[in-house]
Amino acid sequence: MKVLILIFFLFFTSSNSENIDQKNKLNRLFDQLEKINNSKTAALLEKKIWNLWHEHPIDDGLTEKLEFGTELMEYGQYDYALKVFNNILKTDPDWSEAWNKRATLFFLMKQYTRSLDDINVVLNIESRHFGALSGQARIFIKLQEYEKAILSLKKALKIYPSFKSGELIPVIQKLIKEKSV
Repeated sequence: MKVLILIFFLFFTSSNSENIDQKNKLNRLFDQLEKINNSKTAALLEKKIWNLWHEHPIDDGLTEKLEFGTELMEYGQYDYALKVFNNILKTDPDWSEAWNKRATLFFLMKQYTRSLDDINVVLNIESRHFGALSGQARIFIKLQEYEKAILSLKKALKIYPSFKSGELIPVIQKLIKEKSV
């Protein structure tokens, strides 16, 4: 019995420290991202953040499943990808990137309400997820809820001031003007 408790303790503290390590890395990257005005440096930081988001902090098997589901999605195998993402979320409902991938899949399937629901979960887990905020804005554009789209992009720009999706704001403002004419 003592051996079982020791094994559980070692596993739990090891996986917990890996999770904390990933959060600390993300915190440092976001601190840098917020202060950077150089687009090349910002792009490198963005890539590092995405790489961390795509890695499950304690389960390499879930990372591999996410990669597989993403490939399926890219090849248009939406139903199969959905099963993969659902399986991941059943295993770990706290992994923001799994929710984000499923939100992207729902967007591609034109299931905008379901995508927005998943994006809300992403943002509850990782409020700095600029990718989810950008996706949210794109859905609001599709739904012609332009003011909401601008708000989503402004939230993303607070986190990531040189985020390219911010370039959509003048385009959306033009759509609002055209709509009101």
